[in-house]
Parts: sequence; structure tokens; C-alpha cells
Amino acid sequence: MPLNDRQIKNAKPAAKPYKLADGKGMFLQVTPAGGKLWRLKYRINGKEKLLSIGKYPTVSLSEAREAAENARRMIAAGQDPSAAKQQAKQERQAALLNTFEAITRRWHSENLHRWKPDNAVRILNHLEKDVFPYIGGQQIDGIAVADVKAVIERIAARNAPATAEKIRQWIAAVYGYAAMLEITDRNPAAPLRGFLAKAETRHLPALPREELTEFFRRLLLADIDPQNRIAVLLIMLVFVRSTELRGSRWEEIDYAAKTWTIPAERMKLPRAHVIPLADWPLELLAELQTTTGGSPYLFPSRTKTTGFISEATLNRIIERLGYKGTATPHGFRSLASSILNEQGFNPDAIERQLAHVPKDKIRAAYNRAEYWPHRAEFMQWYSDYLRERYNAARALIDAGGHV
Repeated sequence: MPLNDRQIKNAKPAAKPYKLADGKGMFLQVTPAGGKLWRLKYRINGKEKLLSIGKYPTVSLSEAREAAENARRMIAAGQDPSAAKQQAKQERQAALLNTFEAITRRWHSENLHRWKPDNAVRILNHLEKDVFPYIGGQQIDGIAVADVKAVIERIAARNAPATAEKIRQWIAAVYGYAAMLEITDRNPAAPLRGFLAKAETRHLPALPREELTEFFRRLLLADIDPQNRIAVLLIMLVFVRSTELRGSRWEEIDYAAKTWTIPAERMKLPRAHVIPLADWPLELLAELQTTTGGSPYLFPSRTKTTGFISEATLNRIIERLGYKGTATPHGFRSLASSILNEQGFNPDAIERQLAHVPKDKIRAAYNRAEYWPHRAEFMQWYSDYLRERYNAARALIDAGGHV
């Protein structure tokens, strides 16, 4: 007699496994632990085999019968249902491994030798934040150009077109890697080359020099970490790029020689950039070392055990001071350049201090002078110029005044 739900529910475990037959080779196996497993016994090519259908009650009696009937049809057609089930399982596992995220992580791990550790972490962080949540779970062969376009448009909308293009390039590289593995011949990132028009060259907001004393007054009164306050002062004093300051390491500072040497690989230039350090920057560095000297970085991250402060840190501080749209970390380079040029210092020396690459390649080839005496002179002058306004801000605070 065929089974019914009442019989199945009332079946109790015994010391040894036993079977409750439903007919046509299908039965319910009851285990000593109380498990109830659907099985189908069949023969194919002269061999007796057993097909696992599922576990009761996850697979109901009617569902088990339907699965058994489908298996019988396959057997009648000369197909082995157990082999088909195993193949389907393997295909599901392969599909899971071929998601964009899975392939991307393989690509990333196999390319670690190409990147510096900090850069490798940054790349993966970008992918985890901006890509995986949107297309990471999709099969790599099923992602369309529109999917990738939506990803990079979302990033560009944050006013980060350079990051968006970089991510498009990484996605394209992942597809190149997948092609090498013979997983796909498609590359939906390739047609989007040039889709994000290069951001129109524009000068980032620079703090007006008339605002320097008020800026320092607000900075002194701001409720921020002392090391972040020093970071703002240093980027004003040595006017390096934000990434060069944030990634600075203590090994780059030479107090005896009064220099800070940024390696070529951090400058993305064929040579290192050596900065003459004036008195005030040296004092700030000595103060900072009492706080962060235990880290390899001048400005270590508070949230990551290895790494330095984020790109947004200095921008947020400046915005909190009330200078959003008026000043930026990069704008301090323009401010320094304007003031130093107006004071009559050597323009070529100023350009060298800014680590600008001359557009005139012939001039660049022959004009290799480091202008060290000129640079040391104006860096000390500029340090004194800023300290004078900083001291004026302190005096205002002491007097309870306002600019």
C-alpha cells in the first residue's frame, strides 16, 4: 500500500535504519537519529542504484513522488538520474564560483605581487564598497554593459570621476583575467572606455590669504584630534598633495638634515621628492612624534591597524571650520605658489618645490637643477609668514577677539 502523511509522521526511530515502501522503488528511510529520507531504488544498464530525493518534511510526500516519477522518465530515456543530479550540483557550484565577486577576488589575490600592500588594500576596499554590492553576486558572463555603466555612474555622481574610471579599468582587467581562464569572452567594461569624460580642468578652491588669520583661529578652537590639527598645518606649510601627506612615514623624515624625502613610488614620478623643512614644520613633527611615533605612519588610521588617515579626513576638517567651497587641501598649493611668486622667488624653484613636471620636455631634460638654496630660503620665509598669522590668531583668542 502507498504511504500516507499520517504513517510518515507516526514513524518512530529504531535501533537500526528501516524502510517504509511507497511503491515502484520509492521508499522512506527512517534513521536511528529520527531522520526521514526519501530514496528511489532503480536499475540502469544492468546496475542497481539509489537516488537521494530529499528529507521529509522539507520534501513532502507528493513532491517526493513527483521527483521519483521524473527520475523514472529519465531512466526510460536511458539517462541516469543520479548522474544528472551530480552534474546539476557541479554546475551550481561552478556557477557560484563564477560570480563577479568570486572571480574578482581570485584576480586580486593573483595580482598582489604587482601592488604595494597599501594599494592592494585600497583596490579591494573600493571594490567591496562600490562594486560587489551591485554586481558581485551576478554571474560574470551575465553582466551587461548597462550594469557596469550604472556602477561607474553612481561613483561619478559623488564627484569622483577619476575613481569611477579607475574602477572601470579594474572591472575590465577582471574580465581579461576571466577570458584567460576561458570563463567568458565578454568584457562589458570595454565599450565604456571614454564614457566618463575627463573632468574639466579647474582650480580647486584656495583659501584667500586675507582669511589666513581667521582660518588659524578657527583651527585652534576646533574640537579635533591634535594630530589632525598638525596635519592641516603641515599641508599648509609644505604644500604637498594630500595623498603624499597622508601616506607619509617616519622613516622619510631626517631631523639632522632638516629634510623630508618622499620616495619616487609614492610620488608616481621617476625620482624622489626632497622637501627642505623650516623651523616650524620641524617643531610640529617633533610634537607629532610623541603621539604617533609608535606607528610607521605620521598620520595612522584610527580604524585600521595598518594604514593612514583617509582622503576625506582633511576635507571634513576644513568643512567643519566653515570653509566648504572656499578652501581645500589641494588649494593650499595654489595659495603658496601665488604668495611665493608675488614675493619674487625663483619661479622654476617654486615649480620644483611643487613637484610639477614641466610641459616643455626639452626644458625638463636640460634644466635638472634642484634649486636647493632657493627652495630652502623660501620655505623658511613661507613658514615664518604663516606663523606670523598663526600667532596673530592665538593673540585674538587670548584677547577674546575675532578677526
